[in-house]
Amino acid sequence: MNDQDRLRSIVSQFIDKDDNVEIKPLGKGHINDSYKVVSNGNEYVLQRINHHIFQNVPELQNNIFRVTSHIREKLEEKGVAEIDSRVLSLVPTLDGALYYKESSGDYWRLMDYIKESKSYDEINPQLAYRAGMAFGEFQKMLADLPGDPLFETIPNFHNIEVRLETFRQSVKADKAGRLNDVAELVKEIEERAGEMCKPERMHREGMLPKRTNHCDTKVNNILFDNNDQVLCVVDLDTVMPGYVLSDFGDFIRTGANTGAEDDKNLDNISVDLAIFEGYAKGYLENAASFLTDIEIEHLAFGAKLLTYMQMVRFFTDYIDGDTYYKIAYPDHNLVRTKAQFKLLKSLEENFDEMQRIVSEAARFEN
Repeated sequence: MNDQDRLRSIVSQFIDKDDNVEIKPLGKGHINDSYKVVSNGNEYVLQRINHHIFQNVPELQNNIFRVTSHIREKLEEKGVAEIDSRVLSLVPTLDGALYYKESSGDYWRLMDYIKESKSYDEINPQLAYRAGMAFGEFQKMLADLPGDPLFETIPNFHNIEVRLETFRQSVKADKAGRLNDVAELVKEIEERAGEMCKPERMHREGMLPKRTNHCDTKVNNILFDNNDQVLCVVDLDTVMPGYVLSDFGDFIRTGANTGAEDDKNLDNISVDLAIFEGYAKGYLENAASFLTDIEIEHLAFGAKLLTYMQMVRFFTDYIDGDTYYKIAYPDHNLVRTKAQFKLLKSLEENFDEMQRIVSEAARFEN
């Protein structure tokens, strides 16, 4: 069976067989393989779910179903028009399941394709403001998600205590024999470790709640219409419990960096305060109504934490001999580590101003 016949067979598990179905690759996702499907005038997105990363696909799909169903209810209550373009819609199999598992062990899902939509990889302050509104509204609508907390699709994904424990084990083992040349970076990480574990301590003390987080708050995970207005938040595989400061911080880490994540020229890297301000204002416009004072006070800290965490993750992989992240050249992970560290230092230098921006935005919304 060739690839097209295989894909047609999979699609036929979800919708009635169509001899004229068109299936073409879609996007350049790093995790899942995606295809656009056109059948009987309807358009869909077919995805092969990476079950090596997301090891419990039934729970993953149940998370997405719960989240999208709740958002749909909220939109219906508000009388929003064209709801199908404002929230993802899973298409069940003909047997009523949320996924199809091939005999090969691969898992597949089908969703309605959201027409006349686009996404961005680059960011500016205006888009940052709208992205902040989008993720703020996303969390707000899910603040009262009924039932048990969502399943943790990647356990301890944003748990810095666990990330640091893994890092320390890697330092101790020094499998690739690289530590002698990077001892100063180990010291920089350890000097900040106590401060960075603060959210986990606060959660144990009952001061910082876990909420329904997106956990991958990049601008390209938002769909916009042709007028650059937000349609909906997508890529829901990592939606699970977390601290709002993590979602806020991860957007700043990825969106407000004036350089590249693996920039070799560290002079290019700093925090773009205009983008930070745009995102903070948009986010708090929707999120301020349900956040606690402690959560708001730690949003800017979230930018430092997630940048530090990514530095730790890149550095751990470098020490281990590059076993997790794909690299384009030797020392790629070390370059990434140093780039994240430069961004972290910029965030530290501008932290008072970031705190002022958040505080002012929160006061305005309250």
